[in-house]
Amino acid sequence: MPRGARLDTPGTLHHVMVRGIEGNHIVMDDDDRHLFVSRLGIAAASTGTRIYAWALMTNHAHLLLKSGEAGLSIFMRKFLTGYAILYNRRHFRHGHLFQNRYKSIICEEEPYFLKLVSYIHLNPLRAGLVGSMDELANYPWSGHATVINRIKRDWQDRKYVLHYFGKRERAAQSAYLQFVLEQSSLGKQSELTGGGLVRSAGGWSEVLSLRQRGQKQFSDERILGSGEFVKEILDEVEETVKTLVPDTSSKVNAMEALMQRCQVAGITSQALQSGSKRRECTEVRKELSRHFVLELGLSYADTARVLGISSSAVNQILRRHS
Repeated sequence: MPRGARLDTPGTLHHVMVRGIEGNHIVMDDDDRHLFVSRLGIAAASTGTRIYAWALMTNHAHLLLKSGEAGLSIFMRKFLTGYAILYNRRHFRHGHLFQNRYKSIICEEEPYFLKLVSYIHLNPLRAGLVGSMDELANYPWSGHATVINRIKRDWQDRKYVLHYFGKRERAAQSAYLQFVLEQSSLGKQSELTGGGLVRSAGGWSEVLSLRQRGQKQFSDERILGSGEFVKEILDEVEETVKTLVPDTSSKVNAMEALMQRCQVAGITSQALQSGSKRRECTEVRKELSRHFVLELGLSYADTARVLGISSSAVNQILRRHS
């Protein structure tokens, strides 16, 4: 069974993360970096994709963008395929450069846009690629220098970012710099790299409160935003796609099924989730993998997390026993 379908409505705000296959580098030198940035600009211009923030690291990259009429998938195909072909030719290599599926998170703009811009642009500082905010201001491999007009890139929509900080250019740039400086003290913010129930509800305490009150909260790992925003996005998806989106309660049902099945099999959930090779554990994992994916609609990744195994192991189980 394929992973959950992408939510790819044109005009949607996405935080996109691409990684080198098996953690390998996606750039080796500045010529590669120039090529990467050039292909990003070409793909953005040809598909009407608006780029607000980006950062190129050694083995991965972050983008904050709003998809054009062609949609996110077309843009990413043009961008990544074009770059990979030229990179392979330049380095006399063959095969995939990027992980097969980039990660894309749909984001609710009002509470998250500026936090995402700063989070992405601060990546080189957090990773030690630059040593200070002053160095970041002239660093050519993220969009920060373009926002403050140190490096000009026509394809990056710096004005949209600055309009959040005021109508006058210089004052807006100053306010933006102050905001990014304040955000730099927050460290790594894992909540900005994914969606899910806790983020949609506003925190784990709120999730528990909702459950106690018997209220349903919409969530999806591909969406970063409030429950109302998640519901609005999912309502726009065709019915054939919505059937692939697991209900919020599916993970709860999965845990209940796991506990019940372990009790019947005479094993502990700890043994099952710790990777025990006992025959009873492997048989239960096979059974639950099929149940979680085919009946509850969980993704391979969610199934793997519940069972304490890898996504590839879930994939192998489904292939062998389909």
